[in-house]
Amino acid sequence: MFSIEHEFDATVITLVDQGPTPLKEDVVVTAFEDCVTIDQFDARTDQMSKITLSLAQVDDLLAALDLPEGLYALKTAEET
Repeated sequence: MFSIEHEFDATVITLVDQGPTPLKEDVVVTAFEDCVTIDQFDARTDQMSKITLSLAQVDDLLAALDLPEGLYALKTAEET
């Protein structure tokens, strides 16, 4: 299950783990104009963990989800 909220400066997507236990903490993906952050509560440290991705890293991640194992470099529109 997930929710989508549009805020003033970002779009926030919250992913809720459903199904058989053990369940994981919610993942909050926040898309800003220049980056994307991913937050998840870490019960071991009792703190939120945050990862910040550039938009280029997000593009690479999206492409990687549909590719087989290997090393790749995406070309931009200017490079083609």
